[in-house]
Amino acid sequence: MTISLAFRSPFRWSAIAGFLATRAIAGVESFDGTRYERGEVCIEPNGSNALKMTCAAPPPSAASLVARARRMFDLDADPVAIGEHLSRDRLLRKLLTRRPGPRVPGGWEPLEIAVRAIVGQQISVQAATTIMNRLFAGGRFNDSALGGMPKSRIDAIRTLVRTFADDPSILSRGATLDESIERLTALKGIGPWTAHYIAMRALREPDAFPHADLGLKKAAIAIGIDPDKLLACAERWRPYRAYAAVALWESL
Repeated sequence: MTISLAFRSPFRWSAIAGFLATRAIAGVESFDGTRYERGEVCIEPNGSNALKMTCAAPPPSAASLVARARRMFDLDADPVAIGEHLSRDRLLRKLLTRRPGPRVPGGWEPLEIAVRAIVGQQISVQAATTIMNRLFAGGRFNDSALGGMPKSRIDAIRTLVRTFADDPSILSRGATLDESIERLTALKGIGPWTAHYIAMRALREPDAFPHADLGLKKAAIAIGIDPDKLLACAERWRPYRAYAAVALWESL
């Protein structure tokens, strides 16, 4: 079974593929730079304005697979409208000229993204990926693999997993961004940075903005923004602050 996943240009496959490849969970998903594979699903470029998703056999929930794929690769974004809005800011204009059409990479499973946001606090991408490989070996969350992290982080992950099991809507987009952030930060161990990161990648909130991120601050300094004033500066980037964040991260 083959399904075409259309999108609006521009779409920089190399950028989103590179991001996802470094975070792929071994044994669960793979990304060789050309194609993404998870189970019997394969997604790869297919011309200038579509991706191709193939499945070994027609699944009973094809619509669900399409929805997952579109969220993962941010295919419903309008890069032209987003770019025009953000380019009104001269500080972002050069970044967007060099790398047009920023997209916010998602993930196949919202819980995986949310757990990774907690795991990734104050450690490298490589270290976080190593831990994720242990936690989701076999495609399911393995509580026994939590050892080796600070207790507060372990407790936060367990709280999140229990909450998600009881109420999956915790990782669904709320009526407003503030509502989404409020629900997430109500969980012990999830602060504003983690909540905004989850909102960006798992909840698909286009205006989420983890302003305390060290990478964002470093990128801000490079284009002439006082990092202590980054949040205030980002007000003019609404309602696409998540895309501004991606543009800043890519500039590094």
